[in-house]
Amino acid sequence: MSTKKQTVFPKHQITLEQMGENIKLARKRRKLTAVQVAERADIVRTTLYQIEKGNPSVAIGAYFNVLRVLGLQEDFLKLASDDELGRKLQDLELLK
Repeated sequence: MSTKKQTVFPKHQITLEQMGENIKLARKRRKLTAVQVAERADIVRTTLYQIEKGNPSVAIGAYFNVLRVLGLQEDFLKLASDDELGRKLQDLELLK
């Protein structure tokens, strides 16, 4: 089974890279090595490296496990929680 490469536009890749950098900084603030975090997240060191670089092909479960190790698992709940566009679209439907 082959895996399909995720295509991300350059302007959106910057967002992934910033998220990866945030994860890396969180790890360093906790004074954890990459090896420690990778072992605790049950991923290989190279996967953690890819996460910290913002690689879009890394499984979302790996991102979650790294955040869990860092004590930031609740940050996952913030994803798409403030859906301003969706609320506006819903409001437009209500006006009809």
